[in-house]
Amino acid sequence: MGTVDQAATPNATLPLRVCVVGSGTRFLSGISYYTMRLANALADQHQTSAILMRQLLPGRFYPGRNRIGANLTSQTYDPRVRVFDGVDWYWLPSILLAMVFLIRQRPNIVIFQWWTGTVLHSYLALALVARLLGARLIVEFHEVQDTGEMRIPFARCYVNLLAPWLMRLASGFVIHSEYDRPALEQRYTLGQRPVAVIPLGPFDHHRDMQSDQVRREAPQQCCNLLFFGVIRPFKGLEDLIEAFNSIPREQIEQYWLTVVGETWEGWTLPAELIASSPYRDRITFVNRYIRDDEVSSFFVGADAVVLPYHRSSASGPVHTSMSWGLPLITTRVGGLTEAVSQYEGAILVPPGDPSALCEALTRVAVKRGIRYRDPHSWANTCALFNRLFVQIGNGGSVAAYGD
Repeated sequence: MGTVDQAATPNATLPLRVCVVGSGTRFLSGISYYTMRLANALADQHQTSAILMRQLLPGRFYPGRNRIGANLTSQTYDPRVRVFDGVDWYWLPSILLAMVFLIRQRPNIVIFQWWTGTVLHSYLALALVARLLGARLIVEFHEVQDTGEMRIPFARCYVNLLAPWLMRLASGFVIHSEYDRPALEQRYTLGQRPVAVIPLGPFDHHRDMQSDQVRREAPQQCCNLLFFGVIRPFKGLEDLIEAFNSIPREQIEQYWLTVVGETWEGWTLPAELIASSPYRDRITFVNRYIRDDEVSSFFVGADAVVLPYHRSSASGPVHTSMSWGLPLITTRVGGLTEAVSQYEGAILVPPGDPSALCEALTRVAVKRGIRYRDPHSWANTCALFNRLFVQIGNGGSVAAYGD
């Protein structure tokens, strides 16, 4: 199977026509931000467009149903990116309009963001049209399949049946770490088609937000530990609460825990543990999906970030933490080890081990006030995409990028 070198410096400058297909902001998530940031970054070199999934599924089935369509972000697409927003799960008339948009853009490359089976029928339709137009297709994996969907028999069978058809239409694939390669190869027949390991670019889009306050209930002399992100079973928040509860009473005055996130999949155990914690008066709990300006205010007020995942292919909160330069505790799971391998502020611990996590809290407290350089860049991400474009062919007559 083909691979893509990590060092990729294109020396040709003629642009391609690239279309990124992913999540819109109506069902706001980390994939929404990533789709936007990737399209904006590619627009520096290519004629870029985006087709967004607007209504991912019937709202009553979405874990964050109460915030669908809420005005939570002020992030926008670069004016150079032509955007169709977007395709609805029930299709009519949106899928027809998306096809017309795709025909008018006539992309050489179409990059499909893959993270959930709810978009599969729409992706298949758009992929078929793109192939008929002569485009090359790339599937970029954020998850092989969403962990919540895997527990639903119908959803699991649906993806198992139809996803291979989408993969057969692709000319290449993107994963975010070598950890994901065996799972991808086991799940789908890839043949000799290239698989590029391309790390996420920095999630630094909140840094420029103007916040009217610093969100910090912790006294200034404390190490304010921040957990940030959707609360799901694999996120390991319960391990952090247990570790926090294990801090000796004579040391607890040095710590404060701030938990910011929306509960999904009925995973209420962390909330119950917070409510019963002997240190409840030293825990701030914001149990909702927060606005962009609030993200900035919580990270400005944090001294360290703790993300004790049980599993993860890639993590927006990890990259957000690195973009703020904060000391970071996370676990040796999935692609996280690779993501933080060059980040000097990272402390890695075993997953599901509150004792090791508690010891790491002691180590991170002495790093309070230190800031670190984020090793990731969108320039590197785009350079690696350009190398993949060369490998798969660009689907048109414009010049390709190469050494």
